[in-house]
Amino acid sequence: MKPTGEDVLVIVDVQNDFCKGGALPTADGHEIVPVVNKVARAFENVVLTQDWHPLGHVSFASAHPGKKPLDSVDMPYGPQTLWPDHVVQGTKGAEFHPDLDVPHAQMVIRKGYNRDVDSYSAFCMVDGMTKTGLAGYLRERGVKRVFVCGCAIDYCVGGLALDARKAGFETFIIDDATASIFPDGSAVKAWAETQDAGVKKISSAEIA
Repeated sequence: MKPTGEDVLVIVDVQNDFCKGGALPTADGHEIVPVVNKVARAFENVVLTQDWHPLGHVSFASAHPGKKPLDSVDMPYGPQTLWPDHVVQGTKGAEFHPDLDVPHAQMVIRKGYNRDVDSYSAFCMVDGMTKTGLAGYLRERGVKRVFVCGCAIDYCVGGLALDARKAGFETFIIDDATASIFPDGSAVKAWAETQDAGVKKISSAEIA
């Protein structure tokens, strides 16, 4: 499978807080970085996404007195899972992993910056209405196929892949370049949901 100018690689949230030692680490985020770097070299078009929360973000357990991480609260847009404070704007934890080496990436799209609405997918916030403009950007660039990797399949990678399909793009997740938060729980569900939606699961070895 050789990427062309009609393909894009979207590298999702390979940030310090989602890797080993971070505030909300994935099980294997630090281990996927060399694979992500290698895969990226095969693509002409690369987009990076960056979770970018303000202090007091609605997804932080600390913003809800009496609540703790992994509790859930009801928000106007539906249930909200609560997390430790993470990827706070301007902090070391919000920076890209220092070993991420993708100098030819053409766009960085930030998400989760609205204090009152969470955002997993880089296409749309979880309210289902607030768009980021990513779909329009990709269409303007003539992209037909979206390849996704990064952190994490359970939430941001899976959410982006589902939204890419909804937007009409043929979509692939590169499994060995994708980390998970809960490998035996929500990750299993996310893999099933994305494949049911028509997202294809591939390995980095399939990309020339």
